[in-house]
Amino acid sequence: MSTKRREVRKAVIPIAGLGTRHFPASHAVKKELFPVVGTDGIARALFHYHLLELEAAGIEEVCIIVQPGEDELVRGYLRGPDDSYLKRLEKYPALLREAEQMRGFEKRVSFALQREQEGYGHAVFQTKNFANGEMVLLGLGDHLFRGNPVSPYLELAEMAAVSNGKSVSAVNRISAAELKGYGTIAGVRRHENPQLIDVSLIIEKPAVDVAKEKLRVDGLPKDTWLGWFGMHLLAPSIYEILGEMIRDNVRDNGEFQLTRAQEIQRQREGYLALEMAGAERFDFGVPDDFVRSILAFRGAS
Repeated sequence: MSTKRREVRKAVIPIAGLGTRHFPASHAVKKELFPVVGTDGIARALFHYHLLELEAAGIEEVCIIVQPGEDELVRGYLRGPDDSYLKRLEKYPALLREAEQMRGFEKRVSFALQREQEGYGHAVFQTKNFANGEMVLLGLGDHLFRGNPVSPYLELAEMAAVSNGKSVSAVNRISAAELKGYGTIAGVRRHENPQLIDVSLIIEKPAVDVAKEKLRVDGLPKDTWLGWFGMHLLAPSIYEILGEMIRDNVRDNGEFQLTRAQEIQRQREGYLALEMAGAERFDFGVPDDFVRSILAFRGAS
């Protein structure tokens, strides 16, 4: 992948979930391999778009979190068809170029295994060796992102130059009805860059009354909050914190949650958030959202 960025070189995409809410389709085909049609009319696997966006952001190495055995499934997809099938693609030059690009991705992707379904934080912890002490970009595998005019991944990665080593999470505006689905923050905007927020509290899926009392950010309309957009720039200490949580069996709702680790990281060293004003998020996590997102993503500019 491109070497034009050196501040952030690595990214992590988790696709190890079971896709339970998409059953029985997810029993036949892994959710992140469901077909999604891009604005160019090409049908790709959902996770494939992360690789395209990360390459555009200058990321050099990508680690995909999978269940045991799924690494070969993903490699097989990226490796593409055999020579006889490629011969058929010669009449479709755009698709032939796609196959060539996929093979390039296959050589640059590595994998981390999540052997047990122990939560999002547990999944991320499996990439500790991949991170190897560097900051990493993390994006939800069942969401897609698009920015105007630049990739949201690039916009977030650029915050490494001003974060002074702190983690930075992308956030966007959410309503009271949406609080139940997102980590939500309190904080104060920086005068020199109002999109960048010094975070003073992080709560996972807060109740409305808790959000009204504790989770305010200046410059927002009434009953509007800032919640996780679906991508994070994580400082290396997140792995130390996740390791402590796993060692001490610190769980929320039976799982090791990344949001808990992020709040601990905030308490120890500070934490930033970046409001994504010109970016869109497409959620493919549940069937109805999938239907809406597949149409919106196809038509997005």
